[in-house]
Amino acid sequence: MPSILISACLLGEPVRYDGAAHPCADGILQRWLREGRVVPVCPELAGDLPVPRPPAEIAGGSGLEVLAGTARVVDSTGRDVTDPFLRGADRTLERAAAMGVRVAVLKEGSPSCGSGTTYDGSFTGTRAPNQGVTAARLRLAGIQVFSEAQLAEADAALRGLEGQAPG
Repeated sequence: MPSILISACLLGEPVRYDGAAHPCADGILQRWLREGRVVPVCPELAGDLPVPRPPAEIAGGSGLEVLAGTARVVDSTGRDVTDPFLRGADRTLERAAAMGVRVAVLKEGSPSCGSGTTYDGSFTGTRAPNQGVTAARLRLAGIQVFSEAQLAEADAALRGLEGQAPG
């Protein structure tokens, strides 16, 4: 039975930058938990960032550009936190690979986890149609990444994998 990587904040863990969680009570996620499929992860904690921490945004591009070295992740104090975000993305991918994960549901809007949007680096609450650093790293490795608003799509992807032989 395929496992699924889930942002820890969606599981009710208080790991977000502000020390809060963003629990998701959707029935699909609850079923995955009952089935023992869930692999929780917080890429920012995996990158050795503390809780709480200043909010961070991608400046000058998307997660792909951060991976390419042409954009940076900065926090609201102006500190460059690109290295912890890259480290967290790498460690998240390592964990996913070790667990045989091929599908992930990550917190939308996050500079790590955003699968379709992140904030634009201006700290004005403006969203941009970009993906976060970890979402980009996982996708480059062939893992399907969805947001918490796409649980039905993620479930369909998992069901499609169930009929396939590993690897």
